[in-house]
Amino acid sequence: MISYSAAISPKKHFSSAESPQSSFSAFFTGWDRHHSFHLVTFLNVTMALKVALHRLVFTHRTLTIWASSQRHSRHRDLLVNLSESVRDTRTFSGAAVKRNDNKEGTSDYSRLSTKVTSRKRRPLSPLERISGLLPQDALSPEVMQLREQESDKGAEIQGSVPNRTQVEVGDEDIVKKSEHQAHSPPVGAEELDTGSVHHREKQVWAALPGERLLTCGELLVAEYRRKRMEFRKMFQLQTGARLESSWGVILHNDIAGQPAGQFLKTHRGVPIFIRRASLEDYVLCMKRGPAIAYPKDAASMLMMMDVTEGDCVLESGSGSGAMSLFLSKAVGSKGSVLSVEVREDHHRRAVLNYNRWRTSWSLRRGEEWPDNVQFHKADLCTASSLLAGRGFHAVALDLINPHLVLPTVIPHLHPGAVCAVYLANITQVTDLLEGVRCSTLPLLCERVIELPLREWVVAPALQKDGRYCNKKGFHPGFGLSQDGEASEESDKEDLTTEEDPDPPFGSIPYIARPHPEQMSHTAFLVKLRKCVQ
Repeated sequence: MISYSAAISPKKHFSSAESPQSSFSAFFTGWDRHHSFHLVTFLNVTMALKVALHRLVFTHRTLTIWASSQRHSRHRDLLVNLSESVRDTRTFSGAAVKRNDNKEGTSDYSRLSTKVTSRKRRPLSPLERISGLLPQDALSPEVMQLREQESDKGAEIQGSVPNRTQVEVGDEDIVKKSEHQAHSPPVGAEELDTGSVHHREKQVWAALPGERLLTCGELLVAEYRRKRMEFRKMFQLQTGARLESSWGVILHNDIAGQPAGQFLKTHRGVPIFIRRASLEDYVLCMKRGPAIAYPKDAASMLMMMDVTEGDCVLESGSGSGAMSLFLSKAVGSKGSVLSVEVREDHHRRAVLNYNRWRTSWSLRRGEEWPDNVQFHKADLCTASSLLAGRGFHAVALDLINPHLVLPTVIPHLHPGAVCAVYLANITQVTDLLEGVRCSTLPLLCERVIELPLREWVVAPALQKDGRYCNKKGFHPGFGLSQDGEASEESDKEDLTTEEDPDPPFGSIPYIARPHPEQMSHTAFLVKLRKCVQ
């Protein structure tokens, strides 16, 4: 290999055997070999530096990940310790008392620690955030003045807040406070039992004259409404039972001792309205065999027959006992009702429903419901001996073929009194009137009516965001300037009225429309009056 100095030396003398062309080719060959060697060396050094750089970056990332994991673990330990300390603290009048439970279940209270409650800081504005990042020298005098004003306001607010710090007290004060709270259960007793689903603190209610709290054995109604009735259930209050629904569970023990007409929350936080069952609720929700006489029809029948206290009424077709209960309430303790049923299962169901209502009423009012209904299993077509020697102020019939029993019943009806007949369809009405026409009974058909019941939805008009709509009537010249344009003050007044959470009387429009769910047809009522021929 020809050296660089030898290749470029001007004193090189060519021998006789060498030509000038061969000398130049040897010179350039040595030049290429020299540069190739340096190029390979440079590439090797570059690759080594690159590998070292990659190793350094990998090491840096590994150390960063390890440091962050350590920091997260420390933060997690701090949160766990903080949650445990918060769980083990109890608050008495703004001060924290730590509770240490030993193996025997007793709790030793430590000294009251001094604790200053601080107000929540308001969020910073963008200008305050940026100015807080800049050094003090870079801020303008205006910004410095604003910051001083804000600090002065904060000091005034802290000065206006009453000092809630409590000085550390001795063991004697702690003993006195523990004696005052001896009637309150310990912290562990405040938690529900394992089988408890709902917990509610018992409250002492000042009962009005004649008011009674809910007791076990009463019949109650649970309701949940949103825009319409979502849930409704009648139940009997019992010790240890639970009121279950799709919206949660309420223990019967939490209902007992509460006043009626109250909202109680389930374990899911849904408010359920609890009230006593009325006679109408009981008739609609009680167990039944045959179809009942609905309250709207029963009320009309009572008005037709003009039943008053002390009357004696005959009922044929006890069914499930609905009409028997309405008649029992109408005649009172001085009157009586004779209810006759031909089927054994219907007779038994009517007696059970009647006795169940009487039991609930006695617990509700503290007095007995009058036992003025006599239930008999018989057929009026052949039970003339049952009616012998008796007279009735009114007769209520709920039979498939009532015209068959009229010859037996009408002779015992007082002259001028009314026989009300409850029929399911118009075909039965025509059969009844045809039977009256063909018989020689002294009856006048005064009325044949059907009582439709139409429920309506009447509620305040609301916007999509839940706010009330406002009535906007046209008043000539109101809110207009001389140029005929609306003034800004009137616009502000309108906006204020829309955002008012309690609008004045008469400022809210209402919607009124028939309810989408209507009761279908129930029955026809026929009014027959006995006359003297």
